[in-house]
Amino acid sequence: CNLNCSFCDTLHQEGVPMTDEQILQAIQQYPTKTVIFTGGEPALQVDSHLCQILHQQGYRLHVETNGTRELPTEIDWITCSPKMEFCKAGAIQIKHIDELKVVFTNTNSMSSYEKIPATHYLLQPCDTGEIEKNKIIQQAAIDYCLQHPKWRLSLQTHKILQIQ
Repeated sequence: CNLNCSFCDTLHQEGVPMTDEQILQAIQQYPTKTVIFTGGEPALQVDSHLCQILHQQGYRLHVETNGTRELPTEIDWITCSPKMEFCKAGAIQIKHIDELKVVFTNTNSMSSYEKIPATHYLLQPCDTGEIEKNKIIQQAAIDYCLQHPKWRLSLQTHKILQIQ
């Protein structure tokens, strides 16, 4: 990733370099037609050639990005989770956002996010690793969504269900 957020839960050291063809083969093992690029910053690896190969095989392409780098135009759905409050290099560079997902800490300057044009707006409570602190943040996120109806709550279900 090009950022170094304190709350990141991606294990960057576990990545395995693969060719576009190896990626396609790995994906074809699963009964899906949707591919989601995430983890770290996918814009550092995903390019037009890979997107074209996957589209030719009938895949729909989604990406979750911090928005600091341009993306291939072939991406079908863009979720931008900006980190501008947490990282000095976090300024958004992309021009189109389908879904804006804010990591909500209960101290965010939400007015800066309100100005970002997107089709959908999501608040994801930040997981601090502390149960009591998480409860406070989660309730604050719920309250914010209730007071600002354009925002919806986004939960990390894999953490709630303890799936790794």
